[in-house]
Amino acid sequence: MTGAGMPAGRTPAGGTPDGQTLWHGRFEGGPADALMAFTASLPFDVRLARHDVQGSRAHVRGLARVGLLTEAESTQILAALDQTAMELATGGFSFVGADEDIHTAIERRVTEIAGPAGGKLHTGRSRNDQVATAFRLWVTEALVDTAARVIALQEVLLAKARQAGDAYLPGYTHLQRAQPVPLAHHLGAHCWALSRDVDRLLDALSRADVSPLGAGALAGTSLPLDPAATAEDLGFSAVFTNSLDVTSDRDFVAETLFCLAMLGIHLSRLGEEYVLWSSSEFGFVTLDDGFSTGSSMMPQKKNPDIAELTRGKAGRFVGNLTAMLVTLKGLPLAYNRDLQEDKEALFDSTDQIALALTALGGMIDTCTFNLDVMADAADDQTALATDLAEILVQAGTPFREAHAIVGALVRDSLAGSATLAELVAASPAFDDGVAEVFQPGAAVARRQSPGGAGRDPVVSQLEQLAATIEADRQRVTSANAPGRPTALSATPTG
Repeated sequence: MTGAGMPAGRTPAGGTPDGQTLWHGRFEGGPADALMAFTASLPFDVRLARHDVQGSRAHVRGLARVGLLTEAESTQILAALDQTAMELATGGFSFVGADEDIHTAIERRVTEIAGPAGGKLHTGRSRNDQVATAFRLWVTEALVDTAARVIALQEVLLAKARQAGDAYLPGYTHLQRAQPVPLAHHLGAHCWALSRDVDRLLDALSRADVSPLGAGALAGTSLPLDPAATAEDLGFSAVFTNSLDVTSDRDFVAETLFCLAMLGIHLSRLGEEYVLWSSSEFGFVTLDDGFSTGSSMMPQKKNPDIAELTRGKAGRFVGNLTAMLVTLKGLPLAYNRDLQEDKEALFDSTDQIALALTALGGMIDTCTFNLDVMADAADDQTALATDLAEILVQAGTPFREAHAIVGALVRDSLAGSATLAELVAASPAFDDGVAEVFQPGAAVARRQSPGGAGRDPVVSQLEQLAATIEADRQRVTSANAPGRPTALSATPTG
């Protein structure tokens, strides 16, 4: 079974011979094929199967607690749900033409197995709160899973940073060489950005972790349901307080899409650097053959396709977020069928970010940094201009004056009159000890400001980063994701 295309065993959409819709009683005839083809969501929401079964089990137990199902009926329906879950897990589930979505399909199959008792499964429940419940279960699971994948990439970057030791490269602004920085500092910068992504994902979890079950179509029900009890049964941390709001709320989808888009942008920035660094013009890194591609025409080529696709998919993540926001912006309360558009966008972004995190992690883990090439580029004398100005400042020269003095010396060196080191040595503004700053790596060693790119601050940062990653790993481990698989709910995700 897959989340794309028509599930195995599905017959063409249409009204009759394969069964009836959940709403057939109001209509004289069956639905038109064109309507079913346009409105059916089964090809993509089939991946919610496990979560729908999970929500349905809790709903059945809730109906039994308040006396709307007898013990025998409850046992019978739960057994039918178990059998349905097993069929879904093993590929033995047969879909029919009237199955609009996975929720309809599961209820149909449960009724086939349980008979009249199965007809009571939907008591006090609408597909509005049913779908929202299954989707929230899926989203909470996806948020935690994505956060764990981000941490795995951070661990790769941290390991590379530690291996880098005192290696350094040019730091850039405007893609122009600016100042030399330790490679560990540069890799650590990406880690800190990813830490914010982990924080956002886990923060979004708190707002997705709310049970809608019991809200009905929009106004609750006259039946004596206990939404708080089913929320606790499902493992949600909170239960809805307003049925109109919760059945139409897709803030948690938009927020998750934003988290994924922001993460995708951070990955794109990382990918862009590896595209540049692996080029002949930079030559800072050599990618492993297993994480590179070649050309169908040019035998010499070795292409950073993972980095390029990571960069390219950022637009896809932003597009999915934009599509969701535009869908939501004009909807009156409560549920509207437009909300069916929430799933494909989020499924796509979640799937693609998972692939990107895994592939990018492998690419970085197996790459080789060309440290000599990095150092040669960073030892460009003009990259020491700021350090030279700060030497003058330490001697009492106002910074603006020091900036002008060094700027003039850089201009003269670029004109070819002499090297910057020679011009500085001849300048009356500097004393004899200034020559030391031109030694390879000397400028990096001078910087000791907290959080900066000096060797000691970088060591401290890596220790802090390791502690942050470990703390985030513990947060992920303990995060409440009621959609996580259990022994009784192991059906495919699609």
